Amino acid sequence: MQYRPLGEAGPQVSAICLGTMTFGQQAGEAEGHRLLDHAFERGINFIDTAEMYPVPSRAETSGATESIVGNWLARKPREKLVIATKVTGPARSLGWIRGGPPALDRANIRAAVEGSLRRLRTDYIDLYQLHWPERNQPLFGQGSFDPARERACTPIRAQLEALAELVEEGKIRQIGLSNEQPWGVMEFLRVARESGLPRVATVQNSYNLLNRVYEYGLSEISYREKVGMLAYSPLAFGHLSGKYLAEPAGEGRITLFESFGVRYTKPGVQPAVRTYVELARRHGLSPAALALAFVYSRWFVTSTIIGATTMAQLVENLDAWDVVADEDLCREIDAVHLLHTNPAP
Repeated sequence: MQYRPLGEAGPQVSAICLGTMTFGQQAGEAEGHRLLDHAFERGINFIDTAEMYPVPSRAETSGATESIVGNWLARKPREKLVIATKVTGPARSLGWIRGGPPALDRANIRAAVEGSLRRLRTDYIDLYQLHWPERNQPLFGQGSFDPARERACTPIRAQLEALAELVEEGKIRQIGLSNEQPWGVMEFLRVARESGLPRVATVQNSYNLLNRVYEYGLSEISYREKVGMLAYSPLAFGHLSGKYLAEPAGEGRITLFESFGVRYTKPGVQPAVRTYVELARRHGLSPAALALAFVYSRWFVTSTIIGATTMAQLVENLDAWDVVADEDLCREIDAVHLLHTNPAP
């Protein structure tokens, strides 16, 4: 396993990060701990969660994932692990989380951190991320930016000031963004630089063979500003495993929760998946291994967040690290990308 710095001067994190958003919904505590144990044994020191997990988020289960991770973390050497979590943003009809929450203001960020620390059973969070922006912007495959949806929001400086207080108190060590656009990343960096506030270390965005939008603007920011990319959904909610091409479709989140993963219901998704599955088979690879090897190979990805609900899935995802996405394979992938360009942005 490779280890890379988190941001400019952060801790060394494994190039694969274990995502936990199904723990407490599709995977119970015992299975979650089994998966965490195996990942740790394989050299994974980076764990990602969020206060709203598991997903789909419900009042009955909200926060359960952090509690599962926290109970596991309590019996592990804390200093050998890098724990990332996220504060829930507004405008997503999550009334059971601080009434919405209404904003990413000081009160909500502080309350979220205190809750996460309690559930995670730790004194500090290594990487604290804004799960999505408070301001108006398209999210989770919604489409293009719409100025007509503008609304009042907490200024970015105020968000950074709230995070700075928590850094000074030792409750969080680094900050990150998630589901962000180039303007947002650069604005956070500008305000931090001009005001002497904490600098964004990472951006956690969706990135996979069906959604390579990060390459168009954010990858340059990653290079020039030394902001690491944390790639989530490298298998596109399981679509790139090919399991949803079967009739009936294979078991997974999309089958269990029909309204989940709207961006993958778009008409170009299935033809693209079929083509990538055929490419994988020509190279003697499983479709999942091809998709993961591609993301693992990208120069701007600090760590790839894999999700697993079974040991078989976790083992396959980790074993894909040994698959080499060489120049010839990447050229073939790019040829497919030209024909099926970002069907699930």
